[in-house]
Amino acid sequence: VNDKLHIRADSHSVKKFQQQGYQPYVYKKRGHPVVTKYYALPDNWLKNQSIALSEAKRSLDIAKKERESQAAAKPDRLKDLPNLRLATERMLKKAGIDSVSTLEQRGAVEAYKAIQQSHSSDIGIELLWALEGAIKGTHWSVIPQSRRDELAGRLR
Repeated sequence: VNDKLHIRADSHSVKKFQQQGYQPYVYKKRGHPVVTKYYALPDNWLKNQSIALSEAKRSLDIAKKERESQAAAKPDRLKDLPNLRLATERMLKKAGIDSVSTLEQRGAVEAYKAIQQSHSSDIGIELLWALEGAIKGTHWSVIPQSRRDELAGRLR
């Protein structure tokens, strides 16, 4: 970013990077600054590739461990799953699905059908992808087209 190499920091390396005067990457979201966990590395790190490479490997290992622990710690509320909001949580509860475990047991197709039956308004097919993504822990947009076709086929 901005012709600088950035590396992801953990709680230990944040302190080290701050002591050495490294600056975090900051971007604006809706006019407000968002400070990230990524720090711009000084140019002298690029001259000594072994230091940069070892720090990058360390950062990658820590990021992988953090991701594993986040995946293991499932949210308690439906709205905290990927793709779901408070309104979706309310729709699911009205359809008789009141927990993350119930959603996982019923699956995306059955949850979608339950919402269709409990709501008078039309429900868009995108909700099916959102439910599948919530169960899988991913954003709905990365669900492969083949899986989307399979899910849509099970609605008939």
